Amino acid sequence: MRPGHHGRRAAHLIQAIGEREVDALMANAGHGLGGSFLSQDFGEILHVINTNITGTLHLVQHVARGMVARASGRILVTGSIAGFEPGSFQAVYNGTKAFIDSFAHALRNELKGTEVTVSLLMPGVTDTEFFARADLLDTKVGAGKKADPMRVAEAGFKAMVKGEADVVAGLRNRLEVAVSKVLPAQVVAQMHRKQLEPKGQG
Repeated sequence: MRPGHHGRRAAHLIQAIGEREVDALMANAGHGLGGSFLSQDFGEILHVINTNITGTLHLVQHVARGMVARASGRILVTGSIAGFEPGSFQAVYNGTKAFIDSFAHALRNELKGTEVTVSLLMPGVTDTEFFARADLLDTKVGAGKKADPMRVAEAGFKAMVKGEADVVAGLRNRLEVAVSKVLPAQVVAQMHRKQLEPKGQG
């Protein structure tokens, strides 16, 4: 896809919403990109950034303005536990998720005192088409066990309805986040490398 493709899709969605009242927004757009940063096509890098950050922020800002004006609304942003980890061989994706995780927490705080809540869903490895699209099937993570997407979505939906700040889906993922917070960044990066480095490169 061309770098600006998702930005145009977000603009089209905003236009389609028009003046409609949105009670709940689940901002779940995401695109991955595996492999070494230096080998990646820069157009693909921009596509990941535009999908995961630019398009998401454009949509959230538009919808949240209407919610705050009406004093009612729930927003669920899908971040990732990847946002806590320096993502060797998935550096751009993890960087975008670090941004989204931080943004969602900050926006929630900004909206204190309104009747609008922002909840952050941080899934781990989930059984979707993400890994095939990101060219990550030839990695330990891509070939390994993954979480049921229905359970992940249910955890996020429940958190949004309750107005909770965030939810990490799954005990294993909660442990991974805890470990990533106490270990040095380069240790976490090396652990990530072992999971995401394409076979034959290690």
